[in-house]
Amino acid sequence: MAPPKNRRPGFSRKAQYSIFATYVLAIAGAIIGALLLLISILDPKGFSALRIVGAEASAPIGRFFNSIRRTAVDSSENISYYWDAASKNKAMNRKIEELKKENLELRITKLENKRLKLFIGNIQNEQLKIISTGRLISTSATSGRRLAIMSVKSTQNMVAGQAVISDKGLIGRITEIGLTTARILLLTDTANVVPIIRLSDGLAAFATGNADGTLLIKPLDLGINPFQKGDILVTSGNGGLYPPNIPVATIIGKSGDSGLAKPLADPATTDYSSILEIYDPAANQEIEIIREEANLLDSSSAVP
Repeated sequence: MAPPKNRRPGFSRKAQYSIFATYVLAIAGAIIGALLLLISILDPKGFSALRIVGAEASAPIGRFFNSIRRTAVDSSENISYYWDAASKNKAMNRKIEELKKENLELRITKLENKRLKLFIGNIQNEQLKIISTGRLISTSATSGRRLAIMSVKSTQNMVAGQAVISDKGLIGRITEIGLTTARILLLTDTANVVPIIRLSDGLAAFATGNADGTLLIKPLDLGINPFQKGDILVTSGNGGLYPPNIPVATIIGKSGDSGLAKPLADPATTDYSSILEIYDPAANQEIEIIREEANLLDSSSAVP
């Protein structure tokens, strides 16, 4: 059987005293509350004075707990600020590294531009023999062959194999000539091979098109890849056709024992281009002989 809820404490004096004290405190609290209520009704000013006294008496305790609370809040804020500052410092360090990299790339680009301007000036000073100048009217961007059509009036000086350049560098060479157009085999075609040298030290190599807008640079010494990103390549003049020191491409990466380069002249953004006389002296002499024979035939046919 369960014991009753309101059991008597028995003969334990400690239990009796605790119950008695509880009753006394409850009765005293009720009396004090009633007195305070009565005072607030009968004497509001006196109750206000009592309230002020109570507030002053409890103020030190409130200040103590308030200082503890503010210390805890400040500590949590300091910790959050510390972690936030650490994350911001990491982000700032990453940004500084990116800016350093961009600054280095900008300096390299400026140096390349200075070199290119110097060599373009040298080319102009060499007074290249320009046969004719025309506008590129179309290029093949998706086909397997990399070809372009140049709008230019055909002359006796134009022959297949002549180099085509723009103000930025080599574009390709002529393969076919019509009355008002010429077909150009672009530098990036797989059938186009150009003897080149590296601008910095004259390292000899060959540039072959990849049919994807890039060039494969093969050094003469196979098995060694000496190319570095940013190397500038120009024509060497060896093998004829292309005059020396015409800007060709810049190295953008490596592919096995070869370099991967991007042409400096983009046919898609080129407006006007020029056709150069074939550089090979032997070829030029042969062309002159053909021209002289043609002139003799014309003059002989004109005699009655």
